[in-house]
Amino acid sequence: MISSKTLIDQTGISRATLNNYIQLGILPKPVVQSLSADTDAEAGGARVLGYFPDDSLERVQAVQILKGQGLSMAQVAERLAQTDALLEVQEMQQELAGSHSPEKQFTKTGNARAGNAGNSGNSSNPMSETLGNLSLSLDTLTHPAYMLNYNFELTWLNEAARKEVFGFVAPPAKSAERNLLTLLSRPEVCLGMEDQRALVGLLLQLASARISYESLAKLVAKSDPELLPLLDSVALGKLVAKSETGSPFLDTPTHPQAGKEKPVNEVEFFHKDSQGRFVCYRVFAVYFREGILVVHSPGEEGGDDLLNFLSRRDQVIQSLLNKRLPVMTPLAVLVADLQNSNRICSELPPDEYFALINQIWGTMSPILRKYTGTHGKHSSDGMVYYFFPQVEGNYLFNAVACAEELRMAMRKISAEWQLKKNWFTELQLNIGLHEGQEWLGSFQSTNHIEFAVLGNTINQATRISEFAKHGSIWATKDLISKLSADERSRIEFGVLKKSQENGDRFVASSYAQIDSLVDLGQANHEKLRDISQLAVTEVRRISATRLY
Repeated sequence: MISSKTLIDQTGISRATLNNYIQLGILPKPVVQSLSADTDAEAGGARVLGYFPDDSLERVQAVQILKGQGLSMAQVAERLAQTDALLEVQEMQQELAGSHSPEKQFTKTGNARAGNAGNSGNSSNPMSETLGNLSLSLDTLTHPAYMLNYNFELTWLNEAARKEVFGFVAPPAKSAERNLLTLLSRPEVCLGMEDQRALVGLLLQLASARISYESLAKLVAKSDPELLPLLDSVALGKLVAKSETGSPFLDTPTHPQAGKEKPVNEVEFFHKDSQGRFVCYRVFAVYFREGILVVHSPGEEGGDDLLNFLSRRDQVIQSLLNKRLPVMTPLAVLVADLQNSNRICSELPPDEYFALINQIWGTMSPILRKYTGTHGKHSSDGMVYYFFPQVEGNYLFNAVACAEELRMAMRKISAEWQLKKNWFTELQLNIGLHEGQEWLGSFQSTNHIEFAVLGNTINQATRISEFAKHGSIWATKDLISKLSADERSRIEFGVLKKSQENGDRFVASSYAQIDSLVDLGQANHEKLRDISQLAVTEVRRISATRLY
């Protein structure tokens, strides 16, 4: 038995946390014993002390591991209850088999299982085996592992990958400089030329399960045109790179597209070690919306624990996002605010107002995902989304097209609520769009991650959304001017010029500074002074074909 004081001292948990574990059934109620005078002094003056089964220390460690993987306390309790059930089944099997010896006996105490002290180091203990599987994480993974986004930019790598595969001191700060097709040509890279080419072939094959040939060809041509024949051989499914002795670097038993239907794709990869011998690795790839996680495992290992770990997709991606390296990246920012939100909130009962906001978010989220928008944050009834360079399509045009579709969706919601409430209030999203190059990172708590952009781009986009009125979309000249001529031809944009003499006139394909559009001397325009010299334009509509 282990005392509550010893358990707290050895695990670092508080007494309140210990009581919480008891209430959740993770630990049984302690056996309370009166203390002798000597023991009383050692226990800090307590007259009685609670004692727990010997395996309680192991269970608390299991809780800490599971919490580190992002599980809630309810999920932790459920997972450990499943382990208890496993122990009970094995105990029954031992009894039926007549092999239930005193040395291997488990004593059931409440919802916990107490292992015999003489058997605590037995590797056949199911709790130990379960803990061994649960302890595998990105932090404890000793194999080379790294993540690429779909622009082939390195977004994360562990120390093993840094030392054994790449050899970087640190990845470059700018996203464009993290393209792996370019990084592998750096002189400090550990791999030889043949191994570099083989690794590129492997990564192109893995990426081809999610990226079209045309998009991959653009990436390769931009980074290293000499690799285009390698891409062609991947596309034809005939990639078998040979060393001078004819030994294969890459063996692909399945077609690249087969990885689409598997939670974890697996291929074999061969490269030479420092002594010139071929070493076989089993390469595992897991596909996420944010990119591809790649892990190199020695070929002689079974890999069952690794596969089990990689199959826990939600936990893996949460951990990856927590570890994502801050990066200086081009981006477009979309900020949308509900006009007159305070008045709408006062007009609706609380339950209806929350229902409205949830309907707006629920309607907008699929549209934002469609245009590859990344959730920044929700502030009250507003929203912030980021658009980053994509291998498929132009992220700047995606931001503009997304804003237009959000506006159309909002009109439908407005009509629905006008009919439902029999009111004349029009629900409108005021949208500001801007682009720039800023630091991207994340703010994290135990169960939540929020992407954040540091810099002036998001602040200016927020001000533009405050300038926009009546459900309009305003974008900066910087953003619109970086679109291709064909993309601009599909957008009707311009500025309404007001004149007392000639009347108001919309001037297409034009821009104006903020200070020429509003009177910044008015108190309600005070916040716009920060962007007074910013050139902007109103986006009126987008067409599938050229407008002129």
